Amino acid sequence: MSTLSFILLQVPSIVADSTKNAGGVVSTAAGQGLSMSELLVKGGPIMIPILILSLFAVFLFVQRYLYIRKSGYMDPQFLANIREKLLQNNIRSAIDYCSTSKFPIARLIEKGLYRMGSPIRDIEVAIENTARVEIYKMEKNLGLLAAVAAIAPMMGFLGTVAGMIKTFYDISQAGGTIGIDVIAGGIYQKMITSAAGLIVGMTAHALYTYLNTMIDRVINKMEVTAIDFMDILYKPVA
Repeated sequence: MSTLSFILLQVPSIVADSTKNAGGVVSTAAGQGLSMSELLVKGGPIMIPILILSLFAVFLFVQRYLYIRKSGYMDPQFLANIREKLLQNNIRSAIDYCSTSKFPIARLIEKGLYRMGSPIRDIEVAIENTARVEIYKMEKNLGLLAAVAAIAPMMGFLGTVAGMIKTFYDISQAGGTIGIDVIAGGIYQKMITSAAGLIVGMTAHALYTYLNTMIDRVINKMEVTAIDFMDILYKPVA
């Protein structure tokens, strides 16, 4: 939001500079600058859905970030404890240990332990299927964040079109006298909505990419854990 505020607060000075270059008269409001709330209001009704999209993107990011971070956690001694119980041929205790563990990776190992005595391929398939379920849970609602990244800039461009329409309408109503004050409203709306939409869209895309990177790291940890578990299965037999 600080980046959005910085860019939007430059709008009055930009308009003032363009006015001076054109030889026009700089309005008092532009010369004194506008507050953040005034700038948002000048963006017009399009700013409301853009603001809603920004809040929705933040909510989704926080929700998914907390869940994915939890999914990637694993007790450093988890596999060592499983190995110890299997060496003691105590499969039931190993299953109970997994079921009481709070981190999702334990569910993969638990599913594999339930298949103990089956062919190795059956154990691998059970772990892979459970991993797919966990991956789906991590990726849940990420598509909505990607949608925000795509929709927000389009909402900004819609505001740009609305601002241009307003500008030409005001020009048509001004008769023969056209000053900067006639088109200033449309310029504000055009620039503010475009900037806000692009900022929200780029931020949402960055958050979406970051969450996907987190998921890739968790998937890698799941794969490494599954490989280590399959190696452990041979040791009690040996």
